[in-house]
Amino acid sequence: MFGDSLSAAYGIARSRGWVALLEERLKRERLDYSVVNASISGETSAGGAARINATLESRRPAVVIVELGANDGLRGLPLAQMKANLGAIIERSKNSGARVLLVGMKLPPNYGPDYTAGFESAYGELARRHKVALLPFLLAGFAEKPEYFQPDQMHPSAEVQPLILERVWKALRPLLK
Repeated sequence: MFGDSLSAAYGIARSRGWVALLEERLKRERLDYSVVNASISGETSAGGAARINATLESRRPAVVIVELGANDGLRGLPLAQMKANLGAIIERSKNSGARVLLVGMKLPPNYGPDYTAGFESAYGELARRHKVALLPFLLAGFAEKPEYFQPDQMHPSAEVQPLILERVWKALRPLLK
């Protein structure tokens, strides 16, 4: 798992985050995978691109879930830069032999219609270009429900982590052999 605070269980016990729940699910279903959560709160696509090689070399993953870009968007960073960084992470992961699931994000409308539309479409473009699996929006179905979030209204609460896992699982399951 290669992501940001949404995957690093920001503000909740790491054991209650969706990535820890994923590991439990893999064990329960007797799928021979272990989960390494290489997510860092505050991570940008540039930070991820800078550390992907070391992570791939030390862990040698069969599957890489890439959940990055939200912090780029919240900072209003150039979309071309984000796409180049995510593309590099995807390609390096694929070149290492890993299957890749790209997890998308959406931004609030206050960033303007052009930027928010471009941000959202970037994930689909990357998935098509690099021929990888895509989960279009990690928080689909509850992003508009404030009661599902911590007081910062950005990070999902512990109670909603199982819902996140279900969304990821549907996209991830076909990649597991």
